[in-house]
Parts: sequence; structure tokens; C-alpha cells
Amino acid sequence: MRLLLIDNSNTRTKFALSAPGQQGYDIQRAPTRELEPTFIEKLQALEFDASVISSVVPEKAALLREGLAARPLHEISHQSALSIDIDYPHPEQIGADRLANAVAVHARIGAPAIVVDFGTAVTFDVVGGSGTKASYLGGVIAPGLASMTDYLHQNTALLPEMDLAEPESAIGKSTTEAMRAGAVYGYRGMIREVLQAIQRELDAASAVVATGGDAALIAAGLPEVREVIADLTLEGIRLIGERNLP
Repeated sequence: MRLLLIDNSNTRTKFALSAPGQQGYDIQRAPTRELEPTFIEKLQALEFDASVISSVVPEKAALLREGLAARPLHEISHQSALSIDIDYPHPEQIGADRLANAVAVHARIGAPAIVVDFGTAVTFDVVGGSGTKASYLGGVIAPGLASMTDYLHQNTALLPEMDLAEPESAIGKSTTEAMRAGAVYGYRGMIREVLQAIQRELDAASAVVATGGDAALIAAGLPEVREVIADLTLEGIRLIGERNLP
């Protein structure tokens, strides 16, 4: 079955087609604000048998459901059939993308595992257990790296907008370099501290993988991260779709 995979997040939406036996994804991206009926008409013209939607933007999810309803469709939620259990008091509050990440990391490396997803927010999702007996346990949500740096630029008179990159030095020799050092080194410190706190509560060594827009930059300075997997969320969307579509 040829699937249209959709990862609809707050800032960007990713699309990819998946066919049996295919290795990797040709990922297309669009700003989520541009996800309007005219754009969905372009999706309708693609060659696919069914679609799988992971959305954290209800308004856009409704547009996608309506626009793609002519073919089989599965929208991921806590009610989806998953390869792992959910050990969470209010499962309806779990974002579809977080469930996709948990399913994908379990399929890729097993459990226990932690996924750090660098997006508009940075999320940590924890899969506990071992082998086939694995459960989504919960996680952590913090501001995304871009949100923090944009806030500085927008709310201070003299601090410029900047591109995120590896700092040349911890001691910035310009305003931009000082901001970059604060953002990158400071963010790595936050990620490391959160991971350590999670590991202490799990009382078990857990593999850590990263995904999302800033994953490669931040993980480059974090030996705690075993691997950066750019298409992890799409992989989870595919796996859930295959389990739930006829």
C-alpha cells in the first residue's frame, strides 16, 4: 500500500510518500500557515492509496481530514492501535507526534529509550519496559531553541536576530556570538539536566535518540545522545498507519 505520511506541527508540516520496501523518505516541507484548501488540492493529486495524519494543530487537521477523505485515512491518537502500551493517566493529552516518536524508537532500538524532539517546543518522550513489553510513560515539554532566541530579539532593543550555529567560543567577542554561545551551550545544559533527571527516575540506562530541526546542532555536543534520526516521526507515522489501515 502506498501511503501519504503527514506530520502536521505548529511551525512546519512534513509530507512524504511511502511504498512497500522503500528505504528512506523524500520529505517535502511547507509552513503550516500555508496549509490551506489550495495546498491540499496538490496533495490530492499525488499517487497514494491511503493517508496517515499526525497533527497537533486541530484547525489544520480538520482541513486535512476533509480534503483527503476520498481515500482511506487514519489520524493518529491515543485510540490508535500501537505496538506499545500507554501508561499515562490522561492519554488523550498526548500529542500524536509524540506517540509516533515512541513507536518508532521502540521499533528501531527497543526499550527503555528516550526521544528528544527539537521542534517549536522540545519534547522528551520516554518508553519504558523491555523487549515487546514496552509502554509510553510520559515525558517533558520545554520551549524550543528558536522560541528562546526569537524572544530575546523581539523583546530587547539592542539584541539582533541571529542564525543558530556552533559558537566559535564560549566567550563571545560580539553580541551575536555571545547570544549564540548562550543559546547553544545553555540549551545543551538544559537537555543534559533533563536527561539526567529522567534517567534517575527510570533507574535504568536508556538509549537516547534525537530528532527535529535543531537536533543535529545540539546533539553534536551531547555524548548522551546515541543517534540523530531525522525521519523518526515519519517512520512512526508509517508504522502506526500500517497497523491501523485496512
